[in-house]
Amino acid sequence: MFDCVIIGAGPAGGAAAYHLAKRGRSVLVLDQQPQPRQGVCAGGVSPAIAPWFEFDFSPVISRKVKTVRYTWKYEEPVLVELETAEPMWMVRRDAFDQLLLDEAAGQGATVERGVEVTGITWKGDRWQIETNGDPRFGRYLIGADGANGPVAPWLKLKTPKTRLAATLEVSSPQAESAPIDFAFGQVKNGFIWQFPKADGFSISTSTFLGGDNKKLPKLLQEYADTVGLPQGDRRVQESSIALWDGDRPLHSQNALLIGEGAGFVDPLTAEGIRPCLYSGMTGAEAIDKALAGDINALEGYSQTVQEVWGADMAWAARLAAALYRFPGIAYKVAIKQPIATQIMLKILCGELRYSQVANRALRRLSGGMMGG
Repeated sequence: MFDCVIIGAGPAGGAAAYHLAKRGRSVLVLDQQPQPRQGVCAGGVSPAIAPWFEFDFSPVISRKVKTVRYTWKYEEPVLVELETAEPMWMVRRDAFDQLLLDEAAGQGATVERGVEVTGITWKGDRWQIETNGDPRFGRYLIGADGANGPVAPWLKLKTPKTRLAATLEVSSPQAESAPIDFAFGQVKNGFIWQFPKADGFSISTSTFLGGDNKKLPKLLQEYADTVGLPQGDRRVQESSIALWDGDRPLHSQNALLIGEGAGFVDPLTAEGIRPCLYSGMTGAEAIDKALAGDINALEGYSQTVQEVWGADMAWAARLAAALYRFPGIAYKVAIKQPIATQIMLKILCGELRYSQVANRALRRLSGGMMGG
């Protein structure tokens, strides 16, 4: 029997496994995929994660990028050089996720791939995890199985609402020196974000308000054509993302949720990797305390997440409501102003919080709407 069984081997599950194993706990990670996937993810990572781990991420950083470009309907371009200490990291998710798992294994965690979890049962002092093979057992359980995973419903915990998203991968030598690109005006209630890697582009989009947009793959192809990306070797995938949509219990009997299954995606920018890593690290700390005898540790996890993450995401959601309802005005009075980019990147890099800047930004947007 393991101290903790983690269902899901993405960034959240890998981070939790690493931090629990580093504390000397016996950890089992189960994932139904036989090997890491690239994932439907543009692969932008804030360097703010570096202090959370005692290993080097440089082997899986494809590029570091300091330049960001914004456009409105492919026009009114704004180019901004980031003033952060470290550029944004561009990663391939398969390599990034594998590094986390390898480091967790190096600390003593066990990783089993190609194992489908079919159900969970509380057996009085342990979880019995049913699989497509033999059952596994753990004193504690972590659900890290993504936006549409079954663990949250099995635990009878409220699941976050999911939204359709799409990612287009394009191989191109142009990416080696290209900036990050944020394109506004093509997607109603959303935008397109393009992250350049060493050998190609990862381009993603989603909506943040209203209903799902079924035309996201088509919009990505139109974007790629308009900006002159190669026609051949384009791969489009659809998926779901779970934006943070309010506080909810994230723990149950000897169990908790982390990552997208708990809604750890920024409702303004769709940033997911850093929040998921944060949830994995914080969830691991809670499980470790519970194993040491703290009976309030898992409840404390839910409270900490709401106070530290949820409160800030409430401000992000208010900004999203203003920005995506009036995108043309928002682009003119806020987004295209270079200071806005510096503020946003400082938020992504952990140097600022939404709560510190949201009121001023909302006043500026409100003034622009009244002026328009």
